[in-house]
Amino acid sequence: MTHSELKERFARIYGGRTEDVRLFSAAGRINIIGEHIDYCGGPVLPAALNLRCLVAARKNGGNVIRLAATTIDKRAELDIGRLDGYRKLEWGEYQAGVAYVMQNDGYNIVGCDLLYDCDVPFGSGLSSSAAIEVATAYTLSTFSGEAGCKTGDNVALALLSQRAENEYAGVNCGIMDQFASAMGKKGNAIFLDCATLKYEYVSLDLGGYAMVIANSNKKRSLQESKYNERRAEVTAALELLQTRLPRAKNLADVSVGDFEGAKGVLSGKILDRARHVVYECDRVKRSVAAMRRGDIAELGRLLNESHYSLRDLYEVTGKELDALTNFSRGAAGCIGSRMTGAGFGGCAVSLVQKDRVAEFVDSVGKLYKAATGLDAAFYDAFADDGAFEIRV
Repeated sequence: MTHSELKERFARIYGGRTEDVRLFSAAGRINIIGEHIDYCGGPVLPAALNLRCLVAARKNGGNVIRLAATTIDKRAELDIGRLDGYRKLEWGEYQAGVAYVMQNDGYNIVGCDLLYDCDVPFGSGLSSSAAIEVATAYTLSTFSGEAGCKTGDNVALALLSQRAENEYAGVNCGIMDQFASAMGKKGNAIFLDCATLKYEYVSLDLGGYAMVIANSNKKRSLQESKYNERRAEVTAALELLQTRLPRAKNLADVSVGDFEGAKGVLSGKILDRARHVVYECDRVKRSVAAMRRGDIAELGRLLNESHYSLRDLYEVTGKELDALTNFSRGAAGCIGSRMTGAGFGGCAVSLVQKDRVAEFVDSVGKLYKAATGLDAAFYDAFADDGAFEIRV
């Protein structure tokens, strides 16, 4: 939907002039490598995408936030005086959670009408929820500042958005998704230390290769029980390892060498989960080094290793993602493929020779359809900027 079309849709829903409607935007994200380690304080390598959530917005002078969307037939109305009361909304819970944590953090939550137009596919592992949260936070922060009250930079808004998902929606996600959605930079990935929030931009110049995103179309709702179960398992692993390595504050602080020396205190699934985290942290660092020296073949190999670890040790892939990445790795011109996101469905990212992308999409799509009965979707996506107001 074009910007003018979105403003016209807004006016049809809420009335008034299109000239008074403002547009705010936040990005979906792809995680190139570094899965299920952000909540362990690990380093990750996400990038914001040109798949985005747009919010058409206007202050309404009242004490309510009214919500609507272009892609689903849902509406919600939030009383600013009782924002704690919308935790089980069928749609609008993420927006309510953001408004609630921001209000508690000292922001002036202003009555407004909001229309969401999101082309980040829902349930895909590309962080539609983070895009919605960050776009909402950016909008509400802007309005708070214009009322002469508190406003926040993009890092602060990412942290508030994460809190909303943790404390309001009940998903114990790490900071990666919201940080990438807010802080992305066109043409770059973000090498982010999730323990300290120190970050560097890393050029996504892949030489003769393209980054191809494929959606398995196996829908997922973040599988909260399994996701939170994994968090509990790595927390248990850290507590056991700290009996041997007392200086480790996070599981990501444990080096490969230290892990191999101390792993005797672990067993079974707890050992598997910890092994994935420790070695995945190492893979992220080696991937960044490979990108900086232009060794894209090594990056591809590390993507494959990451997927195998997520499949065998962390057990978050599933038959659809395994089939999709297997067919991708077997396709001509592909040097690496892995699931991306929380797993249990969603998307895969592959590195494919630029002149073989069309062939890759055709062959992988057919093989995947034959094996699963599902149609994979392939996205023409690139690394984009994070959150901002669109000036038109």
